[in-house]
Amino acid sequence: MFNLDFTGKTVLVTGASRGIGAAIAKAFTELGAKVCGTATSESGAQKITETLGTNGKGLVMNGLDSASIEKMYAQCEEFFGGAPDILVNNAGITRDGLFMRMKESDWNDIITCDLNAHVHLTQLAIAKMMRRRSGRVISIASIVGETGNAGQTNYSAAKAGLIGFSKSLAKEVAARGITVNCVAPGFVATDMTAALKPEQLKAWTDTIPLKRAATAEDIAGAVVFLSSDLASYITGSVIDVNGGLYCG
Repeated sequence: MFNLDFTGKTVLVTGASRGIGAAIAKAFTELGAKVCGTATSESGAQKITETLGTNGKGLVMNGLDSASIEKMYAQCEEFFGGAPDILVNNAGITRDGLFMRMKESDWNDIITCDLNAHVHLTQLAIAKMMRRRSGRVISIASIVGETGNAGQTNYSAAKAGLIGFSKSLAKEVAARGITVNCVAPGFVATDMTAALKPEQLKAWTDTIPLKRAATAEDIAGAVVFLSSDLASYITGSVIDVNGGLYCG
């Protein structure tokens, strides 16, 4: 029962060229899975292929373009020889700003890329998962989808929508052996946060009960758990990986 061996499993991870997505893709390949990861450029996709080795492939996907999503998914199925066993919706962008000054394009781009693209991709994969009567769908949401955040009305709305979508889909497909869950990170150490001054970083981390930012590997661990046999009875849930910053 306590099995973290993903040998023979196939995993599609969007936004896998760096950060959280790269850590997730790497974790799955190390556990034996065959992985497709997406990037927004050919160079990013090539980097994924080189990093993951023979059991991985990088593909280009533009989350703002439905045709690009469909082309990537077809290439993924060709590489796997069928639909992925596990879909990890991670890719996203930000267009932060106060709502009263927010451009319509900044709102629409976030909803399109951070919500609609995940919905579209999930719909492409879910039909074959249902016929197979097994599958895992895991979406990377955010603490701000649960708490809100000033200057991120668009991003918060997209992440809250992703949570609501996942909870509803979980109820629709549970009888077919498919689980649908979200992982909601809080403050994660990234290339951007590494550029902060020590006093700025301390001000952030002092607000977190565990007194440190999450690593990308912390998030990857939650995704791997939800994809495993250990989590076969968990669906429609949001796993908060935020060091206690928000306890939902």
